[in-house]
Amino acid sequence: MNKTFTLLCLLFSTWAHAQISVKIVDSESRQPLENVRASVNGEFMASSNQSGEIKITNTEKLLIRFEVEGYEPINKEVSPGKELVVYMTKKFMNLSEITVSAFESERGILEQSASIAVVSEQDFNRFNETSLVNSFNTKPGIRIEERAPASYRISIRGSSLRAPFGVRNVKVYWNDVPFTSPDGTTALNLLDLSNIRTAEVIKGPSGSIYGAGNGGVVNLYSPANPAGGRVSADFMVGDFGMTRYKLGISQQVGNGGFEASYVSQKADGYREHSAMDRQVFQLGGFFNVSEKQEIRTQLLISDLNYQIPGALNADQLAEDPTQARPGSAAQNSSIAQQSVFASIGHLYRFTPKLKNSTTLYLNTNDFENPFILDYKKELGFGYGGRTAFTFDGKLAGKDLRIIAGGEYQSSVTDAQNFGNRAGVADTVRFADKLGAKQGFLFQQAEWDLMENFMVTFALSENFSSLEVDRQIDASGGATGLQTRKFDPVVVPRFALNYQFNDYSGIYGSISSGFSPPTIDEVRTNEGSLNLDLEAEKGLNYEVGYRMGKGKLNLDVTAFYFKLDQTITTYTNTQGVVLFRNAGSTDQKGIETAIDYALIQSQTTFVRDLKIGTAFTGHYFTFKNYQQGDNDYSGNDLTGVSPNTLVSRLDLRTSPGFYLNFTHQFVDEIPLNDGNTVYQDAYNLVNMRFGWARSFAGKWELEAFAGVDNLTDEVYSLGNDLNPFGGRYYQPAPERNWYGGVKVAFVY
Repeated sequence: MNKTFTLLCLLFSTWAHAQISVKIVDSESRQPLENVRASVNGEFMASSNQSGEIKITNTEKLLIRFEVEGYEPINKEVSPGKELVVYMTKKFMNLSEITVSAFESERGILEQSASIAVVSEQDFNRFNETSLVNSFNTKPGIRIEERAPASYRISIRGSSLRAPFGVRNVKVYWNDVPFTSPDGTTALNLLDLSNIRTAEVIKGPSGSIYGAGNGGVVNLYSPANPAGGRVSADFMVGDFGMTRYKLGISQQVGNGGFEASYVSQKADGYREHSAMDRQVFQLGGFFNVSEKQEIRTQLLISDLNYQIPGALNADQLAEDPTQARPGSAAQNSSIAQQSVFASIGHLYRFTPKLKNSTTLYLNTNDFENPFILDYKKELGFGYGGRTAFTFDGKLAGKDLRIIAGGEYQSSVTDAQNFGNRAGVADTVRFADKLGAKQGFLFQQAEWDLMENFMVTFALSENFSSLEVDRQIDASGGATGLQTRKFDPVVVPRFALNYQFNDYSGIYGSISSGFSPPTIDEVRTNEGSLNLDLEAEKGLNYEVGYRMGKGKLNLDVTAFYFKLDQTITTYTNTQGVVLFRNAGSTDQKGIETAIDYALIQSQTTFVRDLKIGTAFTGHYFTFKNYQQGDNDYSGNDLTGVSPNTLVSRLDLRTSPGFYLNFTHQFVDEIPLNDGNTVYQDAYNLVNMRFGWARSFAGKWELEAFAGVDNLTDEVYSLGNDLNPFGGRYYQPAPERNWYGGVKVAFVY
């Protein structure tokens, strides 16, 4: 009997010493936290119960990672046979804790000497996830327009003035690779929202590091960062025949791994002849070769088809906003585009103070565009790369960071223009071989002149050229090669940053920028070539204040931007969009964002209650702008709303129910240079609500629904500027609903 009792005691003692016991609590309230996920090397081990306890049977010391929504993840080394209490800190998107990689310098946002907006995955998930329009438009100074489904136009501080369609005058990067083509255009609609995890938007000229583009820079990120294994499936439906589904997998392999996703999105559209169909496949890889080396790869395959309903005049808008422009459907006005984009990136750390990051890419593009007036076919190929060296050292005993590198891009396109006979390509009108090249070198020095006071000086040297080799001209015009080489441009930037303390600071900068005309501005639809278009040149002055303390974030920026040789649009009697240099502009503005967490608790029914507002005041005018007998000097800048106000409310509860509410006010917008026609001011209300929970640390479930344009406002989300025949208006959808489910399994 005594031997049996002794044996049982020994077994119990052995079992107790082979067990890891952890209790997880809130660092402030000391209340236990439920559903905290514990993992080792990415492999799920257990999740905490209602008492915040986790027990793991193991005989060895483990490094365990603890994660739960709303809290900062933490790593702890735990030994068997000992009880450990883990204190987790609440996560709040406090400005003092946000790190960005703008200007090739990874720093806290309070240390950055520029106006930068961060759009997170949380921002994307506040809306319907069919496009990036709504999430970006909650940020001050940024406006994305969608004239038809998948037809985007980006305006950063009024930069869409010269963009009748597409994305121009803004440089876009995707996972550190130039996504903007060397001819200056960006096919942003080839990306699904799932291909973007976060975004950093630099507002204003940033050519000292990023080259051409007066509007700013959009850095989009979705790098493969697999931790363990995860498979997911999303499905969504909505009004106007919208369906969307996504399949995804993430798998850790050793110290690296891969992520893959496939997304299909279709819609019939609100207006006649406005259907869209897009399939996107993305495959990303991450290979941690050694402590010094990392390799990242990306493959993006996109297949996009969308119809173009066209703009309406005021009478047509009043009669039936859902109708297409007469002739659009008969001529099958639409775009079909297939693209493959592949990249490889390499990070090498020579020493703890010196590293290099290099990315290379290839892309192909098959583009077909029947329009009312013609039929375009293009087949293109492009390649390029970017490299940057970063050195952290000392100068006069003060921290010094030096960044130096370069970027080069080249593209070749076979472009043909045909007549359009009822949506079918007819006789060829003209055919060109198009070439575009752009490259630049950049250098930047960041020096901590005094404690909490940093000085930045940056400079880039830019080169670009366009080639049009006309092979066929049915009208009898000249054929042969014509080239436009733009004069080399030196783009400097000088900036100061001073931090009052750990949570607030001010900055100021002076930066210049330039933006040469794109190939679509030089070579227009009817075949004419305008090789005399000059590059826009701008100079920007900016000051800002940031504060992120506790539950409050505040970001205020004031700027003055002067643009010379401004490129504007007009439409001739045949409806062809043409371009011209039009004097200069004066652009004064103020941008403010305030966020406050009213409630943030892991122990109450209401876990999070946050409010926020963003104000944009853009007071832009033409200067020295005369066309013929018309003097537009002093007029408001075309296509820019002077005042925009966005208000947000986000609610999350302990059972998992949530609500996201957004109201946006947009002031009246001048639609022509003469300021004789305006779009009326409008109020747009969007709302999403749902339920999201994780179970046993392995299953993640979400059900959601939402409504766009809750008040059924009549407005255009992207007007045509200075059109012929008064066709200004691209009506946006009326009130529309959507709903969906998401399921994921973590292993």
